[in-house]
Amino acid sequence: MTTAEYNADNPFAVAIGQIKSRSKAGKISYVLCHQPKSFDWRVRGAKPHPLKMLPDAFFVDVRECLNQIIQLG
Repeated sequence: MTTAEYNADNPFAVAIGQIKSRSKAGKISYVLCHQPKSFDWRVRGAKPHPLKMLPDAFFVDVRECLNQIIQLG
């Protein structure tokens, strides 16, 4: 996930909500669907995101976008 503002018009970025941490308060967080390696945060050695788990509706949006790229089926 990223909070880079230029992702607002990225067709492969799905906005999932505002960050509530002090350092990035009010910024929108995006899942970048064209980077499938970023989906498995354990492999990347990343820490859990402050938003914790995504609601199912956001996950469905992200999966649909990723499916357009790699044809999950």
